[in-house]
Amino acid sequence: MEFENFKEIREQFCLKHPEVTEGKMMSSPAIHYKNKVFAFFSRQNKMVFKLGKDFPVEKHHAQLVEFSPFKSKKPLTGWYESDFEGFEIWNELTRISLRKIQSN
Repeated sequence: MEFENFKEIREQFCLKHPEVTEGKMMSSPAIHYKNKVFAFFSRQNKMVFKLGKDFPVEKHHAQLVEFSPFKSKKPLTGWYESDFEGFEIWNELTRISLRKIQSN
């Protein structure tokens, strides 16, 4: 179910934005903008977003946590993950993430 929601979001963004394409991130399905990853679906069935280090996490109702794929290293700066309980804002977070990468 979680992956189906991710695929639906990815398909919508690919259709709406010509520079947005399907891709991979760490062997996981991802969404790219001009070949740069801005969101992906992790092996832990969570959606991960590149929102930037200044993103106001506390404003969002769904629990966002810093994405930490490595056991012995600190989290990736500016990357946040949301589990399926927060799927209702996945679309909004994808849009925010796309805007962020477009402005860089």
